[in-house]
Amino acid sequence: MKVNWQLFVGLSVFYVIMTVVYWYVGGEAVGITGMLLAACLAGMVGFYLWFTQKRIGTIMPADNLTAEIADGAGELGFYSPHSWWPLPVAASAIAIGFGLIIGWWLTLIAVAALVISIIGWVTEYEKPIDDPSMTVGH
Repeated sequence: MKVNWQLFVGLSVFYVIMTVVYWYVGGEAVGITGMLLAACLAGMVGFYLWFTQKRIGTIMPADNLTAEIADGAGELGFYSPHSWWPLPVAASAIAIGFGLIIGWWLTLIAVAALVISIIGWVTEYEKPIDDPSMTVGH
């Protein structure tokens, strides 16, 4: 990951330098803004990779030139095998876009649907409390 974060931080610095050059030669405001946003996005990815590497604290197999494929084996994380929640999240996001075109009332309904969809997606694998003393009404 060491090379990854250095690559993205370098890309962010490059975008900032190119933004200054573009501004100096008389670039338009939209281009300057877009290049600054690209610099910020590359910087955020670089910061995330740097932070993750520091948290792990070991040399990753990708950084070891003599590493074997088996060195990178193991659990990579939990990935949901099947989930329907991305569908309502995407539909709500599309409805927000349509609401900006059609009217504010559709935007408000779509934002409420988006909040409900995100809550459903985040809490999809929450376990219910099995202790009877923790339920309401007892």
